[in-house]
Amino acid sequence: MRTDTSPSLLPGLFLVGAVAIPGGLLGQRFPLLGGAVTGLLLGLICRSVLKPGDQSKPGIQFASKQLLQYSIVALGFSLPLHEVARTGLHSLPVSLVTLSVAFVVAIVVGRLLRVSSKLKILIGAGTAICGGSAIAAITPIVKPEDHDFTYALSTIFLFNIVAVMLFPALGRLFGMSDSGFGLWAGTAINDTSSVIAAAYAWNRAAGEYATIVKLTRAMMIVPVTLVIGWIYQRQTPGTSARGSIPWFIVLFVVASAINEWLPPALTGAIRQFAPVPVIGALTAIGLNTDLAKLRRAGWRPMLLGLAVWISVVVSSLLMQHVTGAM
Repeated sequence: MRTDTSPSLLPGLFLVGAVAIPGGLLGQRFPLLGGAVTGLLLGLICRSVLKPGDQSKPGIQFASKQLLQYSIVALGFSLPLHEVARTGLHSLPVSLVTLSVAFVVAIVVGRLLRVSSKLKILIGAGTAICGGSAIAAITPIVKPEDHDFTYALSTIFLFNIVAVMLFPALGRLFGMSDSGFGLWAGTAINDTSSVIAAAYAWNRAAGEYATIVKLTRAMMIVPVTLVIGWIYQRQTPGTSARGSIPWFIVLFVVASAINEWLPPALTGAIRQFAPVPVIGALTAIGLNTDLAKLRRAGWRPMLLGLAVWISVVVSSLLMQHVTGAM
């Protein structure tokens, strides 16, 4: 059976690879965007220009779904559990508050703006936890349209870029300490690469602190994804429990535990490889996205993303002020 079905994946996978490779190279050239966003943009452009045929669809669909899950498992190998637990406890109260605020604002404001429930969840999760990785983790459970995924990811990365440009200047204006700025960047900026870019622009001490805070925050992918999976299982009549359990998250936890016993050279190699399936998956999503549907989404999701992002930025600052961490 595998012999009959596997060849049908090849045209689509070849197209994904042909677009993802230059996307990754351009991402290295423009690190503020990164390979994942660049691959997504190139995929969108190729979809508009080339219009992939039916023979490419199975491979593109496979890459857009399966590679997302593989990327989450690979992420686990870069998160050593004991180090995150020891150094990240200080940031946990702030992260929990910002996470709660993000989801509440996403649900309330999203309802006022009449944004679809799946897109609200994607924007809330991406803003609350860790940008594209959180959206990738939630996607196999929520099963949104590809244009919803693209819109959520585009919204998240737009505010990532704004944060990288604004945070260092605002931190100096507020007179923040190195650890205070690292905590703020790690809890209020969405994507890991943007956290590192903003925090190291402050100084090395803030960059190291923000990295650990961000790793702690990224671990919240696990409970949040499990809770969302449980909710969707209850709300979807006839859905089996087996089909709703995010097994790739279980593998993510196993990978993170295995990280404790792996040699540094191997974990370093895995960390270098981890972005590769992300770039491929997002390139495939770009190739599978209908821009006409994306344009019909209008300004409401972008306004929702702005509201959620501002709520996270402000709640993080307020929590630091209350706890004296600034």
